[in-house]
Amino acid sequence: MKSESGRRRILWIEFAGFSLLIALAWLNEATRLPHLLFHEPLAPHWGRAAMRTVVIVCVWFLVHRETRRLLHRLHHLEEYLLVCAWCRKIGDHGRWFSMEKYFGSKFDTRTTHGMCPECAQKMVQRAQQMSPDAERSDG
Repeated sequence: MKSESGRRRILWIEFAGFSLLIALAWLNEATRLPHLLFHEPLAPHWGRAAMRTVVIVCVWFLVHRETRRLLHRLHHLEEYLLVCAWCRKIGDHGRWFSMEKYFGSKFDTRTTHGMCPECAQKMVQRAQQMSPDAERSDG
């Protein structure tokens, strides 16, 4: 499914970004960058890298959870079909199509017309009410 692969791609990019931040936190101490830039003691401070990792993982957890929730909501909203309330055309990426054209182009499905049982019953009732024979039998 196209949307499922898109969601996975977003979560993998998020994973890569946070993993890079964690790697940079440890690389920062391993290369003694604080000593070179700020003249801190030469010995690496692994506790600082560990604390940064904990903070990054906590933020990552919160961001990941929200991202999954939002992607799930977006997927739910994408399941809806936009239909004009007046003419029944279907909206798709800013363009409007008749139902027949939309289903023919998106799903390679031919359409035909029919009548559901409820509408058929209503039509029969309406026809009976309007027929001249119904007026004579009532009177």
